[in-house]
Amino acid sequence: MVRFMRWLGLGVMVCLFIFQVFAQTTPTDFQAFLSDTRTDIEILADLAYGGGTRPSTWTGNSDPTSQAIIADLWFDNEQLADEVYGAGQRPSDWIGATTSNATLVARNIRHDLELAADVFIGAGIRPSTWQGASLIYQCDRTTQNIVYLLQTVYNISTTTPESVVNYCAAVVGELENELINATFGTAEGAQSNIPTLILAVRGDLERLADERLGLNTRPEGWLSNKDVNSPTLAADNFADLELLADTLVGLDQRPSNWIGALSASAPLAYRNLRFDLELLADYALGEGVRPRGWQGQDLVGRCDPNLQNLVLLVQRSYEFVPSVTADMDTDVLCGIVASEANLLTENPPRRDIAEIAEEEGKEFMAEAVYAFAYLDSSAVQYMGAVPDGVKFRAWYRNFGESTMMFVSGENFAVFLDRRWTTLSEEAFVRLPTLDDRRPLTFCDADWCNGPRATPTPTGGGPLIEIITAATPPATLAPGSNVDAQGKRLVSWNHILVTYILQRPEVNAAQVTLQICQEPTQITCEPVQSVLNTLTGVNLPIISSANGLNVFELPYGYSTNLVIDGSSLFSQDVWLNDPSLSP
Repeated sequence: MVRFMRWLGLGVMVCLFIFQVFAQTTPTDFQAFLSDTRTDIEILADLAYGGGTRPSTWTGNSDPTSQAIIADLWFDNEQLADEVYGAGQRPSDWIGATTSNATLVARNIRHDLELAADVFIGAGIRPSTWQGASLIYQCDRTTQNIVYLLQTVYNISTTTPESVVNYCAAVVGELENELINATFGTAEGAQSNIPTLILAVRGDLERLADERLGLNTRPEGWLSNKDVNSPTLAADNFADLELLADTLVGLDQRPSNWIGALSASAPLAYRNLRFDLELLADYALGEGVRPRGWQGQDLVGRCDPNLQNLVLLVQRSYEFVPSVTADMDTDVLCGIVASEANLLTENPPRRDIAEIAEEEGKEFMAEAVYAFAYLDSSAVQYMGAVPDGVKFRAWYRNFGESTMMFVSGENFAVFLDRRWTTLSEEAFVRLPTLDDRRPLTFCDADWCNGPRATPTPTGGGPLIEIITAATPPATLAPGSNVDAQGKRLVSWNHILVTYILQRPEVNAAQVTLQICQEPTQITCEPVQSVLNTLTGVNLPIISSANGLNVFELPYGYSTNLVIDGSSLFSQDVWLNDPSLSP
């Protein structure tokens, strides 16, 4: 037995390895908790074995940063329990090592240690040197798991002061309403189907009375309210249930664990009514025996209300379905429910790898904002500008300070600059780096028109600095800087754009254009016409503003235009989207 326990303890140690490595470098309140637990184990061991005497297999590990600390605490606490209760004997509320979750194993050790101290020293009696812990660790496993789930899933914590009488019962009472709100939602939503359930209690109450008292035979004062819309339906059910209990059990006599109270909360009122009715049916007919047509189909309704609270949480967190049947004795049924619900709380199902990957991938889903696409991370093989709104999934980022990343979408797998996308910087830095990976790139989307040299022109200013940070600018071809009319070719950063009307619904803006001698845009002339080289047709002049023609142009970088002034022309232009416009 000792050898088996030791190996089990080592198994727990292995499961908790990752936590222990973290604990070695990060002092925490949890480590203080472990140290206090070790101190109290040794105090109880001194009393149980005699001062300084320990079994030969005792670990005595008191280093909260050691890899084996939790396994050793558990192992020594189990050896101590053998001395207190007898070899292999444990009380029914002993928890033990039920999970590989470090926090929960430590919680269980503290709970079980307090149980042993109650037995060996006396309930609530402790030596003056006892370090102790919060009273929540002395509550039963179900209550602790309710507290755990409410904290981890719903961010709800107990505020019950430890000075109250019967602390654990007070915690249960405090959290019941919180639990109902957390699991049923708003007060209105919580009560949407409760009247129907309370009416079902009335139906079963009448069936039980027919079974035991005879058809239509009822105690004096019986109310028999069967109106689902009656505001007193729950109260009248309660009154008749108490009358039937007086008749079947005896005046003021009730089955063990009878609640006998009606809550102001409709869901809790239903739960209490159903629980007491199931108790009375077990008492009057035998456990698991019910009249024909019984509507209480939720078998968990026969179990302790606090266990029902846990089941309610576990069902909503993990779609829990207990493996019980209606013909089981109530004690057996509820024992199975308690075991399964608690184990599932402490060992939640591992999510499917594909599901996790899909969810994690959402973080790296984004859209392009006229980003330049390349087949390489060095931004040499230009494939075109990705239209605004095109969706992609980012996979890798380039090294160092580069903002280039490898992405894929419908019919493309290319490199983009993050700054011309909606991907957040936080998500970008969480991408793995390329390292030695050489992802296959391709571009078959309708916007792809390369590979070719990057069309970004030379120039200066903030916008060009952003664009060229990861993209080497291309130079103009020799001999192409003057057209047939002698007009000089300039690049897009020579064009002064004044926004007249933003039209994001069509990815365009109405603007006036001036073409300038220099990128500083000081000496400028009006743009007279804009030719679409793909169609061979001039863009229409929509109107005029301040003596300048108004054209409608798409957002982003356009290269299929000839923008004419009196002495200058350009073959490209850049329009900021609304988020970048002045």
